Amino acid sequence: MIRQAFRDIDFAEGGLSMQPVGNVTLVNLPTYFEATWPEAGVGPDEVDTSDLLGYRLEIQPVLRSLTYVYGDGNTSGPTESLGGPHPDGDIRWTYTRAGAMATRVDTTYGARFRLQGGAWMTIPDTVTVQGTPVTLTVREAKARLYK
Repeated sequence: MIRQAFRDIDFAEGGLSMQPVGNVTLVNLPTYFEATWPEAGVGPDEVDTSDLLGYRLEIQPVLRSLTYVYGDGNTSGPTESLGGPHPDGDIRWTYTRAGAMATRVDTTYGARFRLQGGAWMTIPDTVTVQGTPVTLTVREAKARLYK
């Protein structure tokens, strides 16, 4: 019943913050990605509380891994990295063609639980939640000489 309660949580769907900002990048320019979570849903290290057979059940999702989907058929992960902004972010991708890319981050959650405020125990299960897609426009810049 605890595993089912874990699977039934309204998990937060991961989102992406990208640099360059504005969801527009250029072919052959590294694009930096960072995982984010919205206020809606239960995210990593938050606690979902419910009732199980009259007992207070607390389940705390724990981030197990992230898979970054770049929208061009390529992915990174699974990894535990949240990524980050330029210049230190370690999740980055360089696009080789122009187009609209449906990017996202998929989150694999593990969890721990406790009943009636007792000791935390690990749930031997994981749930993968597909992230909210963010469209990234990849453009191609053309150099021109003017006299």
